[in-house]
Amino acid sequence: MGRLRLGVALLLPSPRAEEVNGLRRALDDRSLERVPPHLTLVPPVNVRQQDLGRALATLRAAAAATAASIVVTVGPPASFLPANPVLYLPVGGDVDAVHALRQRIWQPPLTRSLTWPFVPHVTLADDAHPDRIDAAQRALAGYTAEVTFDRVHLLIERRPGPRWQPLADVAFGPPAVVARGPLAVELVRSHQVDPEGVLLLEVEGVDLGLPSAPFKGPMVVTARREGGVVGLAAGWLSADGFQSAVLVATPHRGQGIGRHLSSALAVAVGEQGWG
Repeated sequence: MGRLRLGVALLLPSPRAEEVNGLRRALDDRSLERVPPHLTLVPPVNVRQQDLGRALATLRAAAAATAASIVVTVGPPASFLPANPVLYLPVGGDVDAVHALRQRIWQPPLTRSLTWPFVPHVTLADDAHPDRIDAAQRALAGYTAEVTFDRVHLLIERRPGPRWQPLADVAFGPPAVVARGPLAVELVRSHQVDPEGVLLLEVEGVDLGLPSAPFKGPMVVTARREGGVVGLAAGWLSADGFQSAVLVATPHRGQGIGRHLSSALAVAVGEQGWG
């Protein structure tokens, strides 16, 4: 079995992501095309392929213990000079929640030795010339913005590139639990089908029909029983209007899981105002 290069981050949502990317572009940030704007919680770490499920479970547990949103402020720009020529946006606001989330995630296999202590920040330019850092700090001295995070992302390094892309995300807050006893199912929200959900699709030979670039979405609800994926529901907006798909694993059909998934997806979509 091989190893995966993973990281954990809070990705800036739109429209802040586009705003920060505009600053990165103006500053000629070398990583602009390789990684989305983010607040790193776990820097790149090598994880064995067989430990991916453990990493995903850690992410779900950490998200479940986090309030529905973390609201922070970013800016004005600062730097790590003279130790490190990085221009970044300091993070204020609910920093304690950021630290608490990181602490819950910071356990094997998502740990590694660190060169620098953890400082919550959003990078604007890596390895920048000191003169450019100084000019940017003066030009952007009045820049601040509020950012609301409602989920945490597991990122994977893809090659060639390298490029960092989301592999999985989990919405903050405890999962909904439906049914009881041996038939109990947890319903977890995300914006993409995680690797364990992808495996279910492959086993069932099913394609949910998710477009590569929907108008809005997708919104995904994953049904889990004792940690394993037993069903999926996805909804998205395309040029043809609202589309959805539901899949229940063959051994678990006839137990009402599909109905629970459809109901949970309808609630999630309604909260997004798609209806």
